[in-house]
Amino acid sequence: MVKRLTCVLLALASGVAYACEAPPPARSDIDANSYYSDKHHSVIDPVLRAKNIANTKPIEDFLSQVARDANGQDAACALTWLSSWAEQKAMLGKMSSEQAYYVRKWTLGGMALSYARVQQQATPVQRLLIEGWFKALADATIAHSDAKQGGRNNHYYWEGLAVTAVGGVTADKRYLDWGRKVLQHALGQMDDDGSLPAEMERAGKALHYQVFAATPLVLMASILDVHDARLDKLVAFTVAGSADPSGIARRTGVEQEPVGSREVTVFYNRHEGKPPVAGKPMWQPRLGGALEVPNPLEHLK
Repeated sequence: MVKRLTCVLLALASGVAYACEAPPPARSDIDANSYYSDKHHSVIDPVLRAKNIANTKPIEDFLSQVARDANGQDAACALTWLSSWAEQKAMLGKMSSEQAYYVRKWTLGGMALSYARVQQQATPVQRLLIEGWFKALADATIAHSDAKQGGRNNHYYWEGLAVTAVGGVTADKRYLDWGRKVLQHALGQMDDDGSLPAEMERAGKALHYQVFAATPLVLMASILDVHDARLDKLVAFTVAGSADPSGIARRTGVEQEPVGSREVTVFYNRHEGKPPVAGKPMWQPRLGGALEVPNPLEHLK
């Protein structure tokens, strides 16, 4: 990957066009497994984790490459790869487990957010293929989510982001409305102090999952252009907990793993017109690549 990126940079510097690599074969089915070993889903089993990483690597690699190309202004390559998997109806086959559904929604959200960066360069045929595939994946995500019984936690919020991003790039109100429903449900679950109860049940990973849950919610709010006092409380609690985890440690009775909150504030601050929080550049393919570069779907104040 490093060698390929170096070649791209050299080609751009010299003015030579870079030849896009052929897209990998599409993955219809997703084989993934859970890797936590305790009832709180807070202790990772390294063997199960390694198995999950190996099985999902082709999909993670695909998403990462699309994000790199979309952020590096190699729109043609990003669109070629997305069109290829769209034509083959990738990720619409058998899901081996709940973890497989998680992988699919994270990938869909990341692809839609990366696509937003290059959508204007897509041909009519590419738009038809890619956006039709995204809608099929969004429909599958909604169907699985609506059929799922029990409590709603961070996974529901990431489903909401994926479907909202698809609504953003397709201008389909049905998907935007579904995302808005998820956002309102999440804010309705929140405690008065801004904590998310389901995430506070994650023992030593309570802070980690508070941040992980808040991230799709603030980006959804930006895409949907929602301003809400409850969201302000959510962000304030998350940022404060990240800066000083002792309060969450007392609440859960377990020392917390330190985790930063800039993935939350980078979107929230842009949407609310607040100054950015300084720090190293952040990169997350599931969120469309370079987080410091505003996504075309965001509503900036």
